[in-house]
Amino acid sequence: MKDVEIPNISGPLRKFMLQVPEEISRASGIIVMGKLIKSLVFTTDICIIRNVNADAIIAVYPFTPQPVITQAIMDAADIPVFAGVGGGLTQGKRVVNLSMHAEFQGAIGVVVNAPTKNEVIEHICDTIDIPVVVTVISEHEDIEGRLAAGAKIFNVSAASKTPSVVAEIRKKHPYIPIIATGGPTVESIRATIEAGANAITWTPPTNGEVFKDIMNAYREGKPHP
Repeated sequence: MKDVEIPNISGPLRKFMLQVPEEISRASGIIVMGKLIKSLVFTTDICIIRNVNADAIIAVYPFTPQPVITQAIMDAADIPVFAGVGGGLTQGKRVVNLSMHAEFQGAIGVVVNAPTKNEVIEHICDTIDIPVVVTVISEHEDIEGRLAAGAKIFNVSAASKTPSVVAEIRKKHPYIPIIATGGPTVESIRATIEAGANAITWTPPTNGEVFKDIMNAYREGKPHP
């Protein structure tokens, strides 16, 4: 069958939105609860959440998770949300309770931080029906222990070492789903996918950065970009 161009329909106002790098479409994707996910945008900003073409949201932030924040994101999002539930500052039973609450709010998965203990991961997996995503920050992680505890997806966030960490996991576990940060360039995204990542996390520009380009255009008497 010949390649067919996919119809692209948008309104005159909503056509201005953030676009994830096209290189991410090369990833195989992960089917989660029947939904194919290749790109995840790393943000909790509801303005960006409503104006980005990513397949899903990964809502992880540096404070103790609060259900009211998860609910605000879930209310705003029109795409699946992977909700951060702690594991660093927030530990133990509270992480389990937050995971259950996130499932009830409609999250498609929960994300735990790298320090989360295996017994906590096991307890979460015994409690909820949505997948537990475990963050991996180095090649020294106990991958086998995480899998034995019930982890379904790994989220590799190892800065410049991300492709090599992904490759190390993939070498030992050919079929485990891997999400990974794509880095700042097309080349780094491509390297991460080639290393074995199934889906890529993309960090969008901030509202301030987007505004800067718009305001510069206005100051020069140009229309909205």
